[in-house]
Amino acid sequence: MDAINGDQKVVFEEEQSLIEEVALVVPVTDDPSLPVFTFRVWVLGCVSCVLLMFVNTFFSYRTQPLTISGILAQILALPIGKFMASTLPTKKLRVPYFGWEWSVNPGPFNMKEHVLITIFANSGVSYGGGDAYSVGAINVMKAFYKQNVSFIAALIIVLTTQVLGYGWAGLLRKYLVEPADMWWPSNLAQVSLFRALHEKDHSRKRLSRMQFFTVFTVASFTYYTLPGYMFTILTFFSWVCWIWPHNITANQLGSGYKGLGLGAFSFDWAGISAYHGSPLVTPWFSILNVAVGFVIFIYIIMPLSYWKYEIFEARKFPIFSSDLFTATGQKYNTTLILTPQFNLNVNAYNDYGKLYLTPIFALSIGSGFARIAATFTHVLLFNGHDILKRSRSALNAGKLDVHARLMKNYKGVPEWWFLILLVGSMAFCLLLSFVWKDEVQIPWWGLVLACALAWLITLPIGVIQATTNQV
Repeated sequence: MDAINGDQKVVFEEEQSLIEEVALVVPVTDDPSLPVFTFRVWVLGCVSCVLLMFVNTFFSYRTQPLTISGILAQILALPIGKFMASTLPTKKLRVPYFGWEWSVNPGPFNMKEHVLITIFANSGVSYGGGDAYSVGAINVMKAFYKQNVSFIAALIIVLTTQVLGYGWAGLLRKYLVEPADMWWPSNLAQVSLFRALHEKDHSRKRLSRMQFFTVFTVASFTYYTLPGYMFTILTFFSWVCWIWPHNITANQLGSGYKGLGLGAFSFDWAGISAYHGSPLVTPWFSILNVAVGFVIFIYIIMPLSYWKYEIFEARKFPIFSSDLFTATGQKYNTTLILTPQFNLNVNAYNDYGKLYLTPIFALSIGSGFARIAATFTHVLLFNGHDILKRSRSALNAGKLDVHARLMKNYKGVPEWWFLILLVGSMAFCLLLSFVWKDEVQIPWWGLVLACALAWLITLPIGVIQATTNQV
């Protein structure tokens, strides 16, 4: 009997993911017969991608960026998809001479169509929501350096940087997608929502998934009117500043906007999740790690740097600012030290004076380089063996978990597709550095070096993100 129970346990474990959270949320069933690339997918997917890109770029200029993730498209696509399924004609259309036939309405709107539409929508935004990363570079070029970047050049910058990532992602599938340990925590929220929207729950003793989702959607939408419009002070409740409103040190310590936020707290979910994403889909150990690092950096290192040691003559400048300053505490005018070609004019710099950063800005830049080194070290120590093993067995079929085995029922995307995306985007990048070199201000060798460095850190950063939900 013990042997039978042991065999049953082994079979059960093989049919479930090794990650508990994945086993609880992601089903282990599949229906390969469902239609996928339908007319509904292409229309709703493309429209949602464009709209999400526009909305996120528009709201990225707020002090607290309002990020719109693919979940919004995920929610809106369901009623629209069902409406299209009930109204579009079901008659099959034939393509002369080729024998192809297709229908704009192949049947009921299904979960796989819904998933693909959401993937389309997510392809237009950065991870977790927000505008494309390269938009920030264009903003800096236009706003801070007053460069005249043409629409074509800006468009190529955005498109190539986005497509470049897809090329790398496809080539790294064996390391970042197929292993069961790479579970991407933020995706579980969307999987749970898909099941809530499509699976029927017949239990009458508790709320169904759909009822639970509806109740909390209405409640959260209603509640947001308080911090968003009626009582904006709820976004950051800085009681220290209320007690001592005219004390500079108290405001530097307690302000949630321009200080260290000591004792400040927020009742606005947009403020809580603005920079690190939703804490509800981040593993506890990762949240604790970020919290400890935050306390050490903000509440120990920063006060010592600013008040005790006065690094970079810190007391002349605001404690929390990303601006550049002169020795007298005035904002630094970078246009006075640049040539018309946007190179550094050394003589003008010597005449104008040294450039100063606030300690928090300088330390954040420096810690960024430290984090890259720490990422390599962490991945090498904790995941190096698995990466090496996968590299050796890349051409052999290794043991797959239940979800990877289910995906074997479908023909995989050929690697040469991703190579075309990668090589094509690199070619356009090089074209950019030659044709629009006066606008982008980067030589071809600098572009190649930047791509090489990015390629080098994609795998370790991907491993961290896939296991902790942190970038």
